Amino acid sequence: MADLGGVKSSQPPGGEDRGGGEGGGPERGSGGGLTEAQLAVMERCLHALKHAKNDSHTLAALLLVTRLCPASQLDQPTLQRLFQAVGLNLPARLLMTAVRGSDSSVLPPEQLLSLGTALLAALSTDPDMASHPQLLSTVPLLLGILANGLENQQNQDRAGQSPEKKAADVSNVDPVGETSKQKDDDATRTSPEASSRLDEAMAADCYQVLTAVCGLPRGPDQLLSRAAVPALCQAVEQNQTLSRGRGLALLGRLLSGKTRTKAWSRHSAQLLALLVRLSKDFCQSSDQNRLGMCSQLVQFLPPAGMAAQSEDLKGAVSRVWAALRPVMQAKLTPKQIGPVLVLSACLLDLQGWELVGPPKFCCLLVNRACVEVRMGLEEPPGSDVSPELQQTLTGCYRIMEASIEQACLQTSPQISVSGLSLQQSRQVLGVLEEAFSALMFYLQQVDPSRYDDPFVFATFRCLCSWLAEETSCLREEVTKLLPFLISYSRKHLQDDGSEQNLQHWSSEENEAWTGSEPLRYLLPALCHLSAEEGPRKVLLGLDAPALLVDFLSRCWTSMKEKGAATMARDPSMETACSALLNFTVTEPERVGKDSCFRTLEVLLSEALPVLVNKPRLLVLAANYCTLGLMIGRLKSSPSGSVEAAQRRFFSAALRFLRGALDSGSGPVKVSPGWEQSWDEAAELWRLSLQALGGCVRVQPSVCGLIREEGWLRHTLSMLGQAGALPDRHTEEVLEEALSAVAQQCPVCQQEIRDVMESSHRGALSRMRNLEKSLK
Repeated sequence: MADLGGVKSSQPPGGEDRGGGEGGGPERGSGGGLTEAQLAVMERCLHALKHAKNDSHTLAALLLVTRLCPASQLDQPTLQRLFQAVGLNLPARLLMTAVRGSDSSVLPPEQLLSLGTALLAALSTDPDMASHPQLLSTVPLLLGILANGLENQQNQDRAGQSPEKKAADVSNVDPVGETSKQKDDDATRTSPEASSRLDEAMAADCYQVLTAVCGLPRGPDQLLSRAAVPALCQAVEQNQTLSRGRGLALLGRLLSGKTRTKAWSRHSAQLLALLVRLSKDFCQSSDQNRLGMCSQLVQFLPPAGMAAQSEDLKGAVSRVWAALRPVMQAKLTPKQIGPVLVLSACLLDLQGWELVGPPKFCCLLVNRACVEVRMGLEEPPGSDVSPELQQTLTGCYRIMEASIEQACLQTSPQISVSGLSLQQSRQVLGVLEEAFSALMFYLQQVDPSRYDDPFVFATFRCLCSWLAEETSCLREEVTKLLPFLISYSRKHLQDDGSEQNLQHWSSEENEAWTGSEPLRYLLPALCHLSAEEGPRKVLLGLDAPALLVDFLSRCWTSMKEKGAATMARDPSMETACSALLNFTVTEPERVGKDSCFRTLEVLLSEALPVLVNKPRLLVLAANYCTLGLMIGRLKSSPSGSVEAAQRRFFSAALRFLRGALDSGSGPVKVSPGWEQSWDEAAELWRLSLQALGGCVRVQPSVCGLIREEGWLRHTLSMLGQAGALPDRHTEEVLEEALSAVAQQCPVCQQEIRDVMESSHRGALSRMRNLEKSLK
C-alpha cells in the first residue's frame, strides 16, 4: 500500500466525530445540517473521491470531509454517496497495513488503524455494507486488535501469524487454564505482559462494526464462525479498553439467542473462565451493585445440562447463591426483586437445589416467587402484564416448577432432596397452592386471540407441572378450567406449529416448536383427571378422546416419516394411551358410539405389527396392545369372522404377548427382550391377557388366531413344564385367558385337556378354575 506514504497528518484522522457513543459512527437519518460552504466542500470531496487516482488522493479527500463536515450532520443520501465513493477496499487495506506495517507508509500504524476503523464504523451503519463479504473479512482483524491491542497484534503478525488465521488461533488461548493457575487475578490484569491498551475511540469503532454485524439476520453466526467468543473473552479477561462495557454486551447478545448452545459447545472452557471471573466480581460487589448485575450474569450462564459436572461451574454457582442470600432476605421493590428471582431460576435450572442453601432459605425463595406471582396475576380482568413483569413471572414459574416435585413427594421428614422438614414441605405446598390459584384465575381470562402469546404458554406449562403431581387440590377450579386447557391444546395441535410468536420464542430458547407441546405438558394431568368421574364427564363433553387420538395419529405419522431405524421412544404417546385406556374402561358406551375410537383401532392395527419388532419401543407396543384388546372386548362379531384390520391387530398382539415369558428347562422367567422394561410393561401385559379373554368371549372366531399364531401351543408348553411363574398374579391372568379360550373353542379345549392330563408337576396342575372349564 505504497500510496499511503504520500499523506501526512499531524493528528489522527476522524477528528471530533469519532466519539465512543453507542453507534461509534455517524447517526443515520440525522438530517442534513451542513452550511452552504460545507455543502460545497462536500461536493468537491465527493468528486475527488469518485475520481481519485490513488490512495493518497482518497485519504486527502476523506481527511477534509472528517474535519469540515462532521458525520453527525450528514443526511442518509449523502452518507450513501460517501459509502459508494469510498467502498470497503480502502479501510480493509488500512487495517492490514496498520497491523503488518509498511516501510513506505509515512502515517504511523495508530493513525492508519484510527482511520480504517472510523471508515468501517461509518460504513457498517448501512446494513448492505455491514453484510458485505469484504467488511466481514475484517472481523478477525478487529477481534484480534480488541483482544490483544495493536502492539501485540503487530508482534503476533510479525511472528508469521496471518490476520486470517489470527481469529481462529485466538480460540487456542485457554483462559480456564490461566485462571486456575492464577494466584492473583487482579495482578494479571496489570502485569507488564498485558496487552497495550487501545485508544477508546478506536475501540468504540471496532465494537460498532462488530455490533452492526451482530444485528444482521445471520450476524451472530458470522461472528461465532470467526471466533468472536474466545476473542471477546480474552479482551474481558485482560480488561482491554471498553471490554467491560461494549465487549460484555456483545458477548451477551451472542449468548442469548440461537447461537447460545453452539457457542457453549465450541468454547466452553473460555466461557466457563469468564463466568468464574464474573461470579467473583458479583460476590465482591456491594448489595446495591449486585442488583444491577443480576440480569447481566444470567446471560453468561450455560444452557441447562451443559457443563453440569464442571467443578468450576459448581463453584461459581455456589458463590453466587451465597451472595444472593442476603439480597433475597432484604426489603426489595418489585423492580429490584425481578432480576434476583430470574437469576435464581437460572441457577436452579443448572444445579437444582443442592447448592441453594439451608432449607429455610429454600422456603424463602419459593415464598417470594409465589408472592410475586400472586401480586402480578391477581389483577382485574383485562389488565395487561408488562413485558418486564412477564420476564419476572416466567422466572418465578421455573422456581415453582423446581419446587413442586419434592414438595409433593415429601411424605415424611426423611424424604427430601433439599432437606425440608415435613412442616416446611407443607408450608411450601400451601404457598404453591395459592400461587397456582392465581395462575388459574389468570388463564380463565385469556381470550383465544392470545393463544400464541409466549407468556400464556409459560403460564399454561407451569400449571401443567402442578397438575401432573397434584390434582386433588383446587379440584373445582381445575375442572372449571378444563375447557380452556383442552381448547388451548387443541388449537396448537391443529395449527401444527405454525404460530410465529411461539416459533420465535422457542428458537430464542433453543427449542423447537411443533404445536404438540401444550398437549404434551397437559397429558399427565389428563391421565389423572380421566380416572375421576366428575372431571371425566367434562372431558368427554369437550371431546377429549378425539384430541388424544389426533395426537397419537400425528406422532405415529412423524415416526414413520423419520424411518424405522430412527424411531425413538416418546413417553407422551404412552401417557396418551393411559388416558384413553381410562376412557375405554370407564365409558364403554362412549367407545361404541364415538368415531374417534374407530379411527384409533385403524391406527393400532397399522402400528402394532411394526412396533412388535422394535425392542426400544416395547412399552409403547404394550400400551397399544392393551388399548386395542380393551376396545376389542367391547365389540361383538355378528358375522362370526374377524375383519382384516382386526385380524392384523390380533395376530400382532398374540405374537407380542407370547414373547414376554421364557421357560427353558427351569422356572418361567421374563424373556431377555422384556426384562429391561418389565417394571413398566408387566401390568400392561397382564391387562392385555385379561382383555384377550374378554375378546374371545364376544368374538369366538379369535380362537382360530390364537391357535394359528402359536400362542396357545407356546403357553401350554411353558405351563406344562414349569413349576413356578414369576408371580401369582401372572399365573392368575394366564389361567383366566386359557379358561375363556376353553369355553369358546372345543378344539382348544381338547388341546388344553391333553396337556393338563400329561402334566402333573407343572403350573397347569394348579389351575383349578381352568380344570373346571374343561368339564
